[in-house]
Formats: sequence, structure tokens, C-alpha cells
Amino acid sequence: MTAPDATRPVDVLTVEAIVDVTPSVRRVVLTGTPEAVAAAGPTISLLVPRVDDPAPRWPAVARDGRIVWPTGSHGVSLRSYTARRQDPGRAEVEIDFVLHGDGPAAAWAAAARPGSVVAVAGGGPLGERPAGWLLLAGDETALPAITRILAEAPPATRGVALVEVAGADEEQPLPAPEGVAIRWLHRNGTPPGESTLLADAVAALDRPAAEDLFAWVAAESAAVRTVRADLRGRWGLGRAQHHAIGYWRRGRAMSPTG
Repeated sequence: MTAPDATRPVDVLTVEAIVDVTPSVRRVVLTGTPEAVAAAGPTISLLVPRVDDPAPRWPAVARDGRIVWPTGSHGVSLRSYTARRQDPGRAEVEIDFVLHGDGPAAAWAAAARPGSVVAVAGGGPLGERPAGWLLLAGDETALPAITRILAEAPPATRGVALVEVAGADEEQPLPAPEGVAIRWLHRNGTPPGESTLLADAVAALDRPAAEDLFAWVAAESAAVRTVRADLRGRWGLGRAQHHAIGYWRRGRAMSPTG
């Protein structure tokens, strides 16, 4: 058992502003100390309290990064998200929440108001790397990560970004280098997690001739497994050439990393 003096408190962030970006995506701007904001991402271990809980019992964080939960009922859920934007200078971090589903994070985001609180227990990398040719493939839960990757890509980068969303009203502005094509894939009534759009779109691509290429994929777990198998088999990509992760699983509360 970790001694009390070997832990640190989690960083508590406060809601500053809320914007409904699309019918199913709510953008929440959080504020905290510059140090907390700098540490909150790109991938965030987000601690979400129950809706309308005025005094969450936050866990602590051990020196090795483990979360030390309080004994008894605490009402706090751990979810992984991607910070769409971090600005330590303004002490702000911006997170997009997908509101379909009935998980604790979606419920919290739907009820959040300025002054509501969440906490952060650590951050991690996105798993991307710079490359001359990029394939980015994901659903709406991956949009914050795809946005960050494209924003940081050198201007000469080429490639394609495949983004699956419910319909045209779920598209968002997605600035990208001139050589990266953005393709929106619309489910048009098919429930999230039941579409093959993403896997089919990747299957329709020819492997680029570029030697310096990298593929980054995040979506529902079954879709990601199909895409990963295609990239490893038909494209022949090794471990250093791709990163593919299931952000959520059909039939379970959505808990995206993105």
C-alpha cells in the first residue's frame, strides 16, 4: 500500500465556457493553474464526478503515476480524453465531449455549467510521429486528436484524413496542410459502432509509394481491428509505421480518448 506522503493531489480544473460545436459534440473550456494545464494532455486521464455532486471525493496520484482511490463510495469515474487545445499561458485546456451514449462523461458534459469541476490525474502522448505521408482515420471521438496532429504537421506533409461522423451537420472545420485530403464519411442513420465506413474507406486506398509514411487510427474497437489488419497485411506496415487504438467499444458506455 502506498504511504500517504508518497501521493499528490489530482489537479482540479473548472469549467470556464461551453460551446455546442455540432448536434452531438460539446466543447468545454477548462481553467486551472498553468502547470496543471501543461500536464493535461495531449491524452488526459480525466476524473469525472457524478452530475451535481458538490463535493467529489477525488483520488490521489502515486509517485509512479498510479491512481490511489479513496476507500468507500466516491462517485468519480476515470475516462481517457484528448485535449483539443492546451494553452498554459492562458491556463486553459479545451476538451470535446461526444454526447451520444449514457456514460458518466457524456452525462457530466451534458449537465456541465461554468463553475463545474473535473480533475486530471495525468497525461500521455497521442502515439503519432511526423512523416512525409500520413493516413489519419477515426470517428468523431478521434477528431480532437486528428485536429492536433494536422495542426502540428509540417506544411509539406501529404496524405489523407478519413473521418466518420453521423452526417454533414457533424462536420467541423479541420485545417490541414495543402497536401492532405480531408474525406468525411457519413453514417446517415447507422448507429455509431455499426458502420463499416471507416474500414471500407481504408480498404479502398492504394498503399502510397512514399517510404516515409505513418498511419494513425482511432475509433470503435472492432473497426480499428479491421483497419489495423489491413495496414499490417496489405500495406505491410511495421510497428513503427502505425498506431491503431480502440477509443471505445460497441455495447459499452463510450469513453473515448479523443
